[in-house]
Amino acid sequence: MSQVLRFEWSALGRPYHAARVRFAARARDSELHTHADFHELMGVVSGDGEHLLSTGTLPLDAGDVVLVRPRDRHAIRGGAPDGLEFVNVAFPSSAWQGFLNLTRTNPTGSWDAARQPVTLRPHDPAAAIEIFENALSRFQAEPAQYDLLRFWIDLLPLVSPEELPARAGATAPAWLTAACTAMRAEENLRGGVPRLLELAGVSAAHLSRSLRAAYGTTPTEYVTDLRLEQAASLLAATTAPIAEIARRCGFSSQSYFTRRFTAAHQVSPRTFRHQAQRAFVP
Repeated sequence: MSQVLRFEWSALGRPYHAARVRFAARARDSELHTHADFHELMGVVSGDGEHLLSTGTLPLDAGDVVLVRPRDRHAIRGGAPDGLEFVNVAFPSSAWQGFLNLTRTNPTGSWDAARQPVTLRPHDPAAAIEIFENALSRFQAEPAQYDLLRFWIDLLPLVSPEELPARAGATAPAWLTAACTAMRAEENLRGGVPRLLELAGVSAAHLSRSLRAAYGTTPTEYVTDLRLEQAASLLAATTAPIAEIARRCGFSSQSYFTRRFTAAHQVSPRTFRHQAQRAFVP
């Protein structure tokens, strides 16, 4: 019979809980357990081991990120010779779902449908490890709710599937997927379509044809969608003025940003921020 853990047992009123966990190669396995009311993200920072699941075992290696949901039953085992070390960040399921719903950061339907914890392979493992280490440092200094939001916003672009699914029968070329991934950086978003062209290294006509064939969108539509996604994250996770967020995301004016954001989310940026603040209260 597995142990059932509750968020408040460890968090003690804080918005999230973070810990560094080590399992030596010959140490006893952790106890099989599940969660009553929280998700957790595990970031393997060194060594290797195994994730023990009701369906079998899966390997764990440095740089891996694992999403564990309340219904998942799991335990951990360290591998020889160095064992396993990871940073674990746990947070209320209600806050996590509110973040995903509001920011549309990640298509989690496929994650929720999975029958076991989901192992994610970051595009940049070293960057993912640093994000987990930063979340742990902030937790040790009495974290605020924004620290949890910052953790999600920093991590999810590294572990999310490609932000646009390829059309049936179409394959996105490597240069296009690399350029689309790079465009998530704020400095590239501010550069707009010209910057996307630079990253792609192809002609405007070729970029347009390739985006249309693979993803069914245009360069302008694609960049605008990314800008709106980043703006939603900043509205939810920061107190920056709306005009500043519009500028950071590459919009020419606050009024234009407000029109586009309202059309996409059916609420104004200000209302969206108020809803986000309420949604993230555990």
